Amino acid sequence: SCYRVILFTFCRDCVAKGRPFHLFRLLLQYHEPEFCSFLDTKKITPDSYAISWVGSLFSSSCLPEVSQALWDVYLQQADPFLIFFLMLIILVNAKYVTVQTVHKEEIISKLKHSPESLDVEDLDDLFSLAQYYNSKTPLSLRKENHNLFGSSLVALKEEDMDLSQALCLPVSVPEILQANQLQPEGVRFFVVDCRPAEQYNAGHLSTAFHLDSDLMLHNPSEFALSVKSLLEAQKQSLESGSVASGEHLCFMGSGREEEDMYMNMVLAHFLQKNKEFVSIAKGGFMALQQHLADINVEGPDNVYVHWIVSTSGSYSSLSSADGELNSTDGKGVKSLVNKMTFALKSKSVNVKEKVISFIENTSTPVERMSFNLPWPDKGILDRHISSSDRVGRPYRGVKPVFSIGDEEEYDTDEIDSSSISDDDRKEIVNIQTWINKPDVKHHIPCNEVKETGHMFPSHLLITATHMYCLREIAARKGFAYIQARQALNSVVKITSKKNLTVHIDICTLD
Repeated sequence: SCYRVILFTFCRDCVAKGRPFHLFRLLLQYHEPEFCSFLDTKKITPDSYAISWVGSLFSSSCLPEVSQALWDVYLQQADPFLIFFLMLIILVNAKYVTVQTVHKEEIISKLKHSPESLDVEDLDDLFSLAQYYNSKTPLSLRKENHNLFGSSLVALKEEDMDLSQALCLPVSVPEILQANQLQPEGVRFFVVDCRPAEQYNAGHLSTAFHLDSDLMLHNPSEFALSVKSLLEAQKQSLESGSVASGEHLCFMGSGREEEDMYMNMVLAHFLQKNKEFVSIAKGGFMALQQHLADINVEGPDNVYVHWIVSTSGSYSSLSSADGELNSTDGKGVKSLVNKMTFALKSKSVNVKEKVISFIENTSTPVERMSFNLPWPDKGILDRHISSSDRVGRPYRGVKPVFSIGDEEEYDTDEIDSSSISDDDRKEIVNIQTWINKPDVKHHIPCNEVKETGHMFPSHLLITATHMYCLREIAARKGFAYIQARQALNSVVKITSKKNLTVHIDICTLD
């Protein structure tokens, strides 16, 4: 019926900060990361210029004859998600004029009125370009967001993620597996596994490139080499037509939030470099394991049977060691999750030795894939602290005092490295990632002022239990050192020896 067509054509929640606009921002970031970053810098959200586009299907901005022709083609397409791609084309068309504008209000006005320049003759090109961008977009955008359309009585499912908190476009595991079985013209993914080496070696997608996200903090130079090798591997796989090839980068973590924090930093690194076609595997490797268990990967006709490998080199090694793990309920169904857990335990000694040699560089490192990276020469090995060591002054029995501008305060830049650990002094974090942490209650941009008069742009982050001071790194935009971290319950007083001037306006009330 006509009512049903209209009902499933217009988005629900077409309000300020509504779900459709968060989804559109992810789509814009996927195809036009540089322009999306420009708008984010100006704090311009899609709902500020596109809310009337979605609510009226462009009729509020276009001439009547253009609106009629546009609606005629749009309703024949019967694709509710087409509105997002039409918006994308209109926005991309206005990009070059927009980036030359300085003021936020002027940019919003130009974007809001950009559909007014459409003519009837432009509609064929508009829809053709929309279909092209549609073909270059993962299907998960549609499959995971069908609840944007239809009756408002259809509630969101609990597992539906908050798109406003998504770092980039999420892609489902089934699509990742199916995409690389398609013809070359479809969306194909180059999967980047960002889990630690021991997890990757225990089991991973056979087509995945390993990029240890821990290297970003602990060995930046090696991380840079790994990224260079990643891009070169992607280029070579595309040229050779490999089954692992893909123009679209999909990052895969473990699926556990606390372990994927470093992977999110790697993602942010690629997004800051304005790399297009960047996505994240929804649910990580845990979701991959569960999916393969659900579809009975052991089946003789299953095309994915050889897609999971371990350090032994084949999936069969994982399934051959778990004869005792058959279910006792009579169904004979094996859990791939249990199998991988068993494989990890059975190879723990072997893996442990390899990981130790990997860390200490005492032997050839664990081979991550066919692309060998240069490794640093073996240096002096760090040793554990001994009870006989006497370094620094003891603090037993001394009440902690958090002091601002104390004249006796030590300059943290001049403290000898032997009296403070590298983690405390040199830990590097992504500023935006830390600001967006759910446990951060307050964020105060500020300057750290040294006694020499030098000022360093910094950020104070307050959680329910701690206070953190992050000093921006001039040479690495978007990153900062953790200069200080203080448990709030250990602060007994806050002092300052600086002279403070307080201006008070006194009003006389009649």
